[in-house]
Amino acid sequence: MSTTSATPSIKQDRILILDFGSQYSQLIARRVREAGVFCEMYPFDIDSDRITNFGAKGIILSGGPESVHGEGSPKINQAVFDLDVPVLGICYGMQAMAQQFGGQVHASDVHEFGSASIDVTADCELLINIEDEPKKLHVWMSHGDKVTELPTGFEVIASTPSCPIAVMANEQKRYYGLQFHPEVTHSLQGQVILSRFVHQICGCAGDWTPDNIIDMRVAQLKEQIGDAQVLLGLSGGVDSSVVAGLLHKAIGDKLTCVFVDNGLLRLHEGDQVMQVFAENMGVKVIRVDAEQQFLDALAGEADPEAKRKIIGKTFIDVFADTARQLSKNSETGEEIKFLAQGTIYPDVIESAKSHQGKAHVIKSHHNVGGLPDDLQFELVEPLRDLFKDEVRKLGITLGLPHKMIYRHPFPGPGLGVRILGEVKKEYADILRLADAIFMQELEKSGWYEKTAQAFAVFTPVKSVGVVGDGRRYAWVIALRAVETVDFMTARFAHLPYELIETVSNRIMNEIKDVSRVTYDVSSKPPATIEWE
Repeated sequence: MSTTSATPSIKQDRILILDFGSQYSQLIARRVREAGVFCEMYPFDIDSDRITNFGAKGIILSGGPESVHGEGSPKINQAVFDLDVPVLGICYGMQAMAQQFGGQVHASDVHEFGSASIDVTADCELLINIEDEPKKLHVWMSHGDKVTELPTGFEVIASTPSCPIAVMANEQKRYYGLQFHPEVTHSLQGQVILSRFVHQICGCAGDWTPDNIIDMRVAQLKEQIGDAQVLLGLSGGVDSSVVAGLLHKAIGDKLTCVFVDNGLLRLHEGDQVMQVFAENMGVKVIRVDAEQQFLDALAGEADPEAKRKIIGKTFIDVFADTARQLSKNSETGEEIKFLAQGTIYPDVIESAKSHQGKAHVIKSHHNVGGLPDDLQFELVEPLRDLFKDEVRKLGITLGLPHKMIYRHPFPGPGLGVRILGEVKKEYADILRLADAIFMQELEKSGWYEKTAQAFAVFTPVKSVGVVGDGRRYAWVIALRAVETVDFMTARFAHLPYELIETVSNRIMNEIKDVSRVTYDVSSKPPATIEWE
């Protein structure tokens, strides 16, 4: 969504990030945003006109998996250097910049992956007075090649024993190269370095803040929507909840939310969604009880991907039926013109990659974008340029409950993919209770905040148990809890045995249909976080 005359200011100072394929590229963008500066990320090979017309006050070149000597290896578009703005090259970005200006890059005898200390041997505007120890920085390296000969106009700023040119700078041109990754938290001063680049060197103000974003977005929504009616599929998840909060602030009762209760939600979740939005905020929410429709559609199906597709299709069918009724029976007689969606910036980035053939689908997701042809809405996507952490900050600023905004991720298909094999109401009811017990004990012990994601899984396996003097043959529940920063890799959470024991005892004592509880100690990779 572009800025308008009503909202000109907070996107004017902007940084362009060119992605050379690093697994950390999105982190760079998040760190720049955390510094209060708007940025966007594009593939390295976008057209020269797009680079020129973006209006960047500075450009960051990401790392990447290639070698600058490889056949067809990515090159930096000359348009980057024709702009006369500061440029920061990270890892591959540094090497490509060095080679482009006549320096030399060679394969390193010692490949550096992991923590390293670099010695700062000269002053430059980017690093001056930034250190962990006197003249030392503790950073995260990940490279096989290294710059061995400086381009003309550059000087060495820092080095390691195996990498003599770990930082280089051309102060006259304001070009900088870092062989390490400032965007990862293991580089202790990384955020300070990136902030220095965008603020002091590029001259960007710090106006990209939650309050300013809300003001800008509300003005844009009012301008886009006018007096029209808007429909939103509200799931109770973070993204759709924040969209609802923004739209309610912008257009009030011209927003109608449809909350599809698919029978695969957590304990009391439907009631909680209605309480927050309908009762507390006064948002117009229509709750559709579609549990039986979803269960009927899922009957007999055990394949995870097939279940996801069935749930996604059924959701669209239910949502579309409701949308048709609302279009005909609108209280004001006006037709609904707009459909709001909770698309966020990583969705946009991944979609762009997949269109270029650079991404694989691991599992399908459902959204309301695939509505039937008879329902032609214009899209409203107020989170389209925001990362998840920014969306959460907006939610808190809008006054949404902290527990709703910072709760653990919950899959779109809900309990449908936490019930292994066929989905039945009996299984969903058992799992709801087990999951609620697990969450209660995690919160009580303080471990909910320490884990990134935790949940219970229903396994379609029965096990013998003993209750009093009797024998019980009942279901097995698995518990899953992980620690992760980016969800690309994850370690199983090392919960205290006493906590696991408490959860296990409560589940087996309070749910008569469970005779055994297990704890999943698989990390990602090779396992995934969700079981299906």
